[in-house]
Formats: sequence, C-alpha cells, structure tokens
Amino acid sequence: MEITRLFDLLENYSNEFPNKSDVLVSKENGEWVKYSAKDYISFANNLSYGLLALGLNPGDRIATVSNNRSEWNFLDMAICQTGMIHVPIYPTISDSDFNYVLNHADPKLLFLSDKQLFIKVKSLIEKNGSTADIYTFNKVEGAKNWREINEYGLNQEDRFKDKLNEIKNSIKPEDMTTIIFTSGTTSNPKGVMLSHKNILSNVAGIQKLFFFTEKDRALSFLPISHIFERTINYYYQLKGVSIYYAENLGAISNNLKEVKPHVFIAVPRVLEKVYDKIIGQGKDLKGIKKRLFFWAVNLGLRYDFYRKNGWFYHLKLKIADILIFSKWREAVGGEIEIIVAGGAAMQSRLIRVFNAAGIPLVEGYGMSETSPVIAANDFFGNRVKIGTVGPLFPGVNVKISGEGEILVKSDCVMLGYYKEPELTREAFDAEGWLHTGDIGVFDDEVFLKITDRKKELFKLSCGKYISPQSIENKFKESFFVEQAFVFGENQKFASALISPNFSFLHNWCTIHGVKYRDNEELIKTPQVIQRYQKEVNILNKQLGQTEQIKRFRLVHEEWTPQTGELSPTLKLRRRYLIEKYNKTIEEIFNGKSGE
Repeated sequence: MEITRLFDLLENYSNEFPNKSDVLVSKENGEWVKYSAKDYISFANNLSYGLLALGLNPGDRIATVSNNRSEWNFLDMAICQTGMIHVPIYPTISDSDFNYVLNHADPKLLFLSDKQLFIKVKSLIEKNGSTADIYTFNKVEGAKNWREINEYGLNQEDRFKDKLNEIKNSIKPEDMTTIIFTSGTTSNPKGVMLSHKNILSNVAGIQKLFFFTEKDRALSFLPISHIFERTINYYYQLKGVSIYYAENLGAISNNLKEVKPHVFIAVPRVLEKVYDKIIGQGKDLKGIKKRLFFWAVNLGLRYDFYRKNGWFYHLKLKIADILIFSKWREAVGGEIEIIVAGGAAMQSRLIRVFNAAGIPLVEGYGMSETSPVIAANDFFGNRVKIGTVGPLFPGVNVKISGEGEILVKSDCVMLGYYKEPELTREAFDAEGWLHTGDIGVFDDEVFLKITDRKKELFKLSCGKYISPQSIENKFKESFFVEQAFVFGENQKFASALISPNFSFLHNWCTIHGVKYRDNEELIKTPQVIQRYQKEVNILNKQLGQTEQIKRFRLVHEEWTPQTGELSPTLKLRRRYLIEKYNKTIEEIFNGKSGE
C-alpha cells in the first residue's frame, strides 16, 4: 500500500506484519514487555476515540514530555489520525524553555512519563496559568493516567468510529501533524511545523540507504522528541523492525548487551563517552595487555574505508580484531550493522576507530527544519568519506550560496515556524530555498562537508573568523575535559571556559595527592590549573596562530540540559553561557589569565 500519512503505518502493520509480536518493546518493572502489531493498532484506535470523546478536535495541540517508551507511540498515532497536532517536549528542557513552549503552543492536554516530571510540570503549570489537563504514562498517585482515556475510548468506539474514519479520510499529506521545538542554542525555541509529507519524504530516503527487515532489532535511546530519532522510528515501523526502548542513558550499556541491536542512532557526545569509557578501561590494564590494547587503538586511529591502507595494515587489523576489537563488539551487543550519528560535528577519530573495530559508524547531517536528514554517508552503498557528512540524501536538493551557506529545497523542508511568520520569511529566500545557517562545500563534487556554523562563527578584532565548534571538539578529546565553550567576539584573542570531567579529575587528584574540599575549591588549585594549562598547550599546537586559546577558566559546575548550559541534544547553549558567565568572561579579557 502507498503510505502518504503517518497513521497509514498502522494499516501497513495489518497488511504486512499482522502477527508480529514484538513491534514495540519497553522495560516495565525491570522486565522487557512486548507489544504486538495488534496491540499497537488497538491502543492507537482506542486513544483516538477517547480523545474525540473528551471533546478535542482536529488542530488541537497535545504535548508529551516523556522518555522513550511504547506508550508514546500509541498516543502519537492517536493524535496523528485524529488530525490533532503532536507537540513533543524534551524531558530535560529548562523551566524557562518549558514555560515558553507551553505559552506558545497552548496544548489542551499534557502527557508526562513519571512522578518526577508530574511534580515538576504540575508546579510550573500552576505558576504559568495554563489550563492544560495532565495525564501520566506511569501510575502516579493523584494524577490521571493515559489508560483512563484508552478505556474511555474503548467504550466509545461505536459512537466515534465513523467520525474517526471521516477525519482520517480528510487528512492530506500536506497537512501539519507535529510541531517540533528546536533546542534554542542561541535564542528562544522555535516551533518547526512539519507535515506528514515532510517526514515521510525523509523516511523514503532512509529506505534507499537502509535495508532492515522484521527480523532486525533497533535500540532507541536518543530522545524520541528529537526529530532524528522520531523519523527513524517511523522507518523501523514501516519495515517491521522490532524497536526496543532503552531505560535511560545510564542503562545503555546493559540494554545493548540484552537487546543485541542491529542498528541505533546517536549523537556524537554519547559515542565520545562510550569511547572514553573503553579507553579508560584500557588504561587500567597492565603490562603486555595494556601495550596490545593501545597498539590496536593506534592502529584503529589510522583506519580508512575501502582498504586504502593496503594489505599489510589489514593483516595487522585482523590480529587486533582477534585480540582486542572482538571484545568491543561484544560490549555493544555483537550484532551491530550500522550506527548513524548526527546532531553535531563528529570527531573523525571515532569514525576511524569504531569502523576498525568492526562497529560500522557513519555521520549524517540535518536539522529539525528538514525532517531532518539533508546528507548522510551511505555505508551499505559504499559511499562514505571520513570528514564529510556524506552524499545528499535521496530527494534533497542543495546549493551553496555565494557566502558559502548551505541552502536546501525538498519535500522534507518544513511548512514554517509556528506563529512566527517573520522568522519563517527570514528562513527562506525569494526562490524558496531554506537557509540552514551552516557553511559547507562539496568534496569531490559528491560529499557534503560542513566547515562552519554561520551563527556560531565569531570575528576577532583582527578580522579573523573563528569556528568555535571545531576547537571545542578538540578539547573534548582530552580525558580532563567534559565540555568546552570557546568565545572571543571582537576581542584580540580566543578564550575558553572548561567544564572538567570531574570523575577523571578526582581520580587524578587522588593519584597526585591533591587535596580539596569541593569542586569549587578544586578548580582553583594551582596543580589543577597547571595540568589544564598543559592540555591547552597541547591543543594549541594543533591550531593556527589566531585560533589558539590564550586564556581559559575552569568552572565548578557540570553542564547539563537540566541546568540550562546544554540543549536536550547536548549542544552548547551559547547565549545562556555568555549570560551565566558574563563576569568571568569580562575578567578574562581584562587581563587575568587561567594560569
């Protein structure tokens, strides 16, 4: 059948996978609970009847603030086929951003995952004055539960079945189905309006790059409120792939071993942490085991696709695989066929060493406004180039403007920004090209390479432009650094704030006898500052003269989405950081160094 609207996926299950028993799988009370295709369809329909019975109408907004779970999909499809608008919100969103989204989207209902979110959001809603009615997915004392709507809908089927079919028949592929609020790294979140056609055009592109079937398993842990994870979930559903939802980020290692997935999607920071953990374990080895481990790692760091390093290199790689890399694969389940990373720039060293270890990892590129994929390295089609985000995605047209900006035209390009006509006009030029804000070039006329983020570039007083993200990525290659923020607009030199990897730093202090009361005192300790100066000196040798970090400051806070320094996809929120550390930044440029 032709799938032109997202809820057509339910009929596709009936036609293609009617007896599949593990369509969606979540952990409940420590046990994996499987939902069949029939379960999925039944829950989605009953919730649809329930929403209509509650008096909601097509066009009404319904928000979810939840972890990844099967119930999210039941509700998503119910919202979708009743013509309502799904507004997924990150669970880690800051209070200020949540209030902004709540006021801007004005949802009729809010679905929350658990007690902790219920307490937090209920308090915010009361202060905000919102009239949104709250339901929870988990059973929470004092809260209405999603199953109440399901049961209500089950009893109202005869009354609303014809109405639901009437609504479904009236929905066009071009109709809006969701509003995705962007991370707000430099401003308030913007509501990206996406249609069925937008998202399904991207799903069609994925089908030309991936070839998974109902026999395969996927692990989902990137927030499903993120359009990258959400779109790939629709692809999994189209192909009948079993989707397992990770318990949380902390449980990923265990879930990988339990599920043994064939595919998953990640953001670079998650893979950086996986790599750092593996390397940390290698450092704890002794003698010949430690030497063999780092011999294999160094070999992996030279990896390139298509056997460019010659037969002798691959002979050594086979030995490294037997001794070292086979254990890495076991740690991620042993059956991974592809990992695709997006959302931020990926360090080339990770792509090299993971692929050397037989864990296929490639990089893609996109944005919420394009549903999301614009370009992706095609692993199965043998079109991969390290250092690029790959060839253009099927169905996507790109041109590079005179200023080097990446411009996009495609069926996947958004309808516009919700309630922001001026911002929508600014995003498109007179010919209808979407301006991404990213600077790029084509490598070998095929592979798109992102060179800068237009909005993140800053100019020194000497007129030299600095791309902070590439410098920050180099910082994060150090075990001592969890996050780094590079700045220096209109100044004589670039500087940085560094949020240490406190777990690693505490161990280093123990070994070197450094005493401290707390992290605030720790970052002011001369031995610690000297050690970080050494890291900065090493980094500066890899940078051009004007790119080098002349001064830095350590901060005692750990940056997280909850505390506001990072977006839900772990990108720096630069405007927030400048405001938060304004006094420290002024001190840096008034002549006080980090030494």
